[in-house]
Amino acid sequence: MEMDKQIIFSPIGIIHSPFKEAKKMPIQPAAAKGIEGTIDINSELENGLKDLDGFSHIILLYHLHLSRGFSLEVVPFLDDKTRGVFATRAPRRPNAIGLSIVRLVDIKKNRLYIQNVDIVDGTPLLDIKPYVPEFDDQKAERIGWLSDKIDKMREMKADERFN
Repeated sequence: MEMDKQIIFSPIGIIHSPFKEAKKMPIQPAAAKGIEGTIDINSELENGLKDLDGFSHIILLYHLHLSRGFSLEVVPFLDDKTRGVFATRAPRRPNAIGLSIVRLVDIKKNRLYIQNVDIVDGTPLLDIKPYVPEFDDQKAERIGWLSDKIDKMREMKADERFN
């Protein structure tokens, strides 16, 4: 695969969580209810947090820094069949970018206190966006291969398949 253009991001902070490795971690924020973490934003970016405390939830975009390489076809956590990587949320992707919607509990200076964390400790944060239900909550007519597996999400924990 040829990549025409290189895009370089600099982390805006670091996400901290109780998960020192991906194994046994919840696989989505909905399965991580109440799990607490923090985010240390680079101090020179602290002014960018102004007014963020008015939102109960935020969208985190982060670098899946433990992911090495990628496969275009993967066996995702909730299935035993091979699926196209873009039809999954598997971490080994052509661009190792993760997305989670978490509860924002508090902000003190450049530290954010969050809940519902499904992210490995030490993960580099690329961006934060406010979650706004009227913008972001879409009624999905179909959820593909996950239709008969979604109920298993809360019990499923990450294993070593993407290490």
